[in-house]
Formats: sequence, structure tokens, C-alpha cells
Amino acid sequence: MVEAVAYIRTSSAANVGADKDSDKRQRAAIEGFAKRAGCVLVGEFTDVAVKGADPIETRKGFAALLDKIEGNGVRTVIVEDASRFARELLTQELGIIALMARGVRVLTANGDDLTDNTDPSRTMMRQIAGAFHQYEKARLVAKLKAARDRKRSTGAGRAQGRKTLAERDPKLVQEARRLRGTGIRPDRSLREIAVELEKLGFVNARRVMFSASSVASMLAT
Repeated sequence: MVEAVAYIRTSSAANVGADKDSDKRQRAAIEGFAKRAGCVLVGEFTDVAVKGADPIETRKGFAALLDKIEGNGVRTVIVEDASRFARELLTQELGIIALMARGVRVLTANGDDLTDNTDPSRTMMRQIAGAFHQYEKARLVAKLKAARDRKRSTGAGRAQGRKTLAERDPKLVQEARRLRGTGIRPDRSLREIAVELEKLGFVNARRVMFSASSVASMLAT
């Protein structure tokens, strides 16, 4: 028998409870189809008070469903009908794309295969949805880059990455430069400078003397 999981969505909290039948109706329809189709249900995932237009990525039940699929190899999801999965077509197709990418079939209690690639209109919609998703991702990346560029242009500090030694401890860098260029030994080696810095109380994050390469970085800043 084919192992499958059920996905149930209720659009409002009022539809859930002993006196309501939205989740019961969906469950009965899914179980009935599974029996007729020779499937055994090994899990059920529910999104409560989730509207049909709510983005797939915000649904906790759907996220748990993906974790289950990735963890145990179940490759069939059964829903009551397409609207229970998502009412808006774009939202529906984005969810189906996420499942198809994992080799999953999405079946309805009526026997429709929502992942069927032989329907040209559905194939076109998935391509449009995929292109839209890529556009949104590229747009977000561009916005983040623009924000970093604006921050750098205002001189508000480094917008990303680790701060330099000069930014974290300007006094340390000042002392390293002083030891390198003044005194009776202006030709001190990097290690000798590290020793002198340790005597002055300047050590690295591990509370030990700076390495020669660290001293070189200080002098290069």
C-alpha cells in the first residue's frame, strides 16, 4: 500500500471544535479516498484559522508537512479538494511547486492529481508562479544591497562583515604603530611588538599574546 499524509486547513478558529465539522468533514473525505485508492495514512497535518490566500511559507502545518516528507520519504499528500490546499491559484501553485520539487504527488478526495503535468494550463501557471518567486527573491536581494550601500555612503560604519581591529580597538592599533616606528628599536620584529603589547595589557580574545600576523594586520589598517 502507498503511504500518504493528510493535509487539512480550516479558514477560521470558529470552524474548529467538537461542535463544528469542517475538520471532521475533510478528514472523513480524505480517509475515504485513501481507503479506495489503496493508501495508508501515516500522518495528518493541520493549519487552523489559516485563510486560503495566506502564503504557504507562513503556515506552520504545511512547514511540518514538509519536514515529515523530507524525514521519512512519504511522497503522497491527500487533501479534500484544491480549495482546502489554497483558494488563490497562485498560492496553490506555489505550494504545489514546493511539493513537486520534493517528488510529491498531491491528490484530492475526488481523485484529482493537482501535480499532474499533462494539463497545459497548470504547467503554464506553475512556470509563471516560479518566475514570480524568482523575481521576488531578486527584488529582495536588490533592496538589501541598496540599504547596505546607503548605510556605507552615510559613514555610519561598516554595513556588513566583521569590524576591523582599528574599529574595535583603536588604542591597540595606535600602540602597535608607536612600537613599530619609535623608540630605540625602530626595527622591531612583529613578534617583538606582540610581546611589548602583551606587557601593556593588550592580548587577543583568547587572552594570549597576539600572533605576528595579527600585528601585521594592525599595522596595515
